[in-house]
Amino acid sequence: YPQHYVKTKRFIAIDGTSLTVCEVDSRLEESWFTFMLVEYTQKKIIVPSKEIGDLLNIEVDVLGKYSESALAAIMPRIEELESKVKDLEDRLAKAEGK
Repeated sequence: YPQHYVKTKRFIAIDGTSLTVCEVDSRLEESWFTFMLVEYTQKKIIVPSKEIGDLLNIEVDVLGKYSESALAAIMPRIEELESKVKDLEDRLAKAEGK
């Protein structure tokens, strides 16, 4: 699963059931996350019947995906503007004799 999108207190859908993520450990060697299910929900969905190794359909929070793509689109412009600001600061410092 795309682990960098899984964050505490965000949503994830597992086999069509939307759940809130409780804990996340995204280290490469041991990547896992937890969620809680109340008893009523456990009786109504298929996730509790899954065995270790069973395949799952996992859908991550779309806000994370949209945020990442929006940020990626504007980062080159931000970096360009930061470079221009730095250049202007250097020129101003030089002009002031610093």
